[in-house]
Amino acid sequence: MPDNFVQINTDLHIHGPYSSGVSEKMSPEEIARVAPLKGLHLIGTGDILNENWIKIVQQQLQKTSDEGIFSHQNGTKFVLQTEICDNDRIHHLILFPSLSKVQEVREKFRPFCTDLDKEGRPSIHLSASEIAEICVNADCLLGFAHAFTPYFGLFAKHDSYKSAYGSYADKVYFMELGLSADTDMADRISELHGLTFTSNSDGHSPWPNKLGREFTTFAMKEIAFEELRKALKREAGRKAVLNVKFNPLEGKYHKTRCRGCLTFFEPQQAEDFGWRCPQCGDAIKKGVDCRIEELSDLPIGRHPEHRPACLHIIPLSEIISLAIGIKNAWSNSVQQEWTRFVEKFGTEINALINVDIEELAEVNKDVARYIGYFRDDKIKYVPGGAGVFGQLVSPGQEVKLKTLNSIQKSLIDF
Repeated sequence: MPDNFVQINTDLHIHGPYSSGVSEKMSPEEIARVAPLKGLHLIGTGDILNENWIKIVQQQLQKTSDEGIFSHQNGTKFVLQTEICDNDRIHHLILFPSLSKVQEVREKFRPFCTDLDKEGRPSIHLSASEIAEICVNADCLLGFAHAFTPYFGLFAKHDSYKSAYGSYADKVYFMELGLSADTDMADRISELHGLTFTSNSDGHSPWPNKLGREFTTFAMKEIAFEELRKALKREAGRKAVLNVKFNPLEGKYHKTRCRGCLTFFEPQQAEDFGWRCPQCGDAIKKGVDCRIEELSDLPIGRHPEHRPACLHIIPLSEIISLAIGIKNAWSNSVQQEWTRFVEKFGTEINALINVDIEELAEVNKDVARYIGYFRDDKIKYVPGGAGVFGQLVSPGQEVKLKTLNSIQKSLIDF
């Protein structure tokens, strides 16, 4: 990386409380408080098309000389950002170069939207290509969110992102991997080799296991909208240099699974049963790994030259929860322990990756041991599927899966 570049950790997809299912605590001030503890430098504002949220952003954040970047008094930077749903229920991410462009796009969308100021993630009754036309003409950056998820991912409805965006496909420079896929999986699809992959939290609460649970590190000269544009387009040396994300096994759509009784199915089994569970009658949801297998034209491990490393992490609060035997990673006792670690070592990512285990043990020996397990890849998973997150399994414990034949298998066998 050139000497005049810096590494910027970014989470470019979050939500505010005007989106359904989002914590009321998701205010810009609270997000800004947690972000540096997670090691984040630049956060999406979330929901910036919503007029009520625009007012809150303006009240709690300050304008900078860059019209696309707002700042909190603690130094945390925000880029104007939203997620929208198109008429095919595909979710898209938009990054705006200024509030005036936010207003311009609002007016273009208004005739095709009934919930623009009611919902943080509005439904726009236009196609992906029509949305792209509006965003490109407004000089915005457009990408597609959680690309492979079975409900709202682009590849739930299309076999090609180019067919979705039509003549504007060459103006789409990035996509979001989502929690259930990583770069090894996505790069099996050669069409995607020209895109920059982003990892984002899609955060619905400021809890440390949600906000910044995935992020992308970019090499840029400074935090500025045009620098981010160049990084997403990989121009003039700017680029993504690291994707930090969940192990896809922890993602809630990774494996093919019954939505009702949560039985796991091999894809061929699900096909044989017409994607309807023979045990409870509910729908079987196709896993992200299965969908990528259908679309793939390359073996695993074939990456374009520009693709950065992908680092799997487990949020520190989840590790603490596992180590001390408390299920809820957002419980007070877990959060208090999390605070002790980040106050001691600066950021969560530093504690997870860089600090010696002996130093970590000075704060909590059990948690230090489990961070060691994480680094040595000894923590296993019951995979996620059908909307249920994967579960962490301590070393030495058996990984049990509910399958069609009610046979408990190990993760390796699965």
